[in-house]
Amino acid sequence: MSTMPLPAKASLSQLRARAKELRKAVAKGRPDAIERARVHHPAYDEAGFTLRDAQLTIAREYGLASWPELMEKVATELVEGRELHRYFGVELNNETWDLLEQIDETSPTEDQERLLYGAYAACLHWLEAGNEANHARGEHLIARVALRIGRTEIGLQHARRCLELVQAFPEQMADWDEPFAREALARALAATGQPAAARAELDQARELTGHVAGEGDRKVLEDELAKGPWFGLTS
Repeated sequence: MSTMPLPAKASLSQLRARAKELRKAVAKGRPDAIERARVHHPAYDEAGFTLRDAQLTIAREYGLASWPELMEKVATELVEGRELHRYFGVELNNETWDLLEQIDETSPTEDQERLLYGAYAACLHWLEAGNEANHARGEHLIARVALRIGRTEIGLQHARRCLELVQAFPEQMADWDEPFAREALARALAATGQPAAARAELDQARELTGHVAGEGDRKVLEDELAKGPWFGLTS
């Protein structure tokens, strides 16, 4: 199959955007997109072309065997050290959020593991490149992923750690960090059979959301609070 060279100063964010566009195009039945998938990823399931399928197609178009290899190749062009940790922290965080709604506890085990390990890896890189706010946000992501794939006790552990960091370092936090922390803890408590405590956290998350200054940030929080699963807790 023919391949093409990576563009100069390639950005993984741009490549991820291309993968999202390809996924949508295949879903809409565009012949050019379907042909790209057929040539570079002939084993894909025509009934469900996922973001991971699109990413693999993009990677193979550039002559690489996998999306992680593409990530590594792009990253080698960046400076080493702290900035490299920051780069991987951002990219792994974004990729994990992208995949979060596509993978759950009914998904293949390897997909569940990759999702969870991606969240852990993002947090580890932020420990090297960020501050306690970045750490708290990493803990939040781990909690959400763990709950999504049925690892409820792990989810509760990391949700508690997220709130602990938010409360210990308020000067480093944005006004939306605490409501997000309480949202994750509410889900985790509900998932582990503690509905009264979960309701109290959810009520606090909603109240704090109303005090978030930025309209865009407030909307993001409201959208997350509207999403399930709430594990039996009436949202």
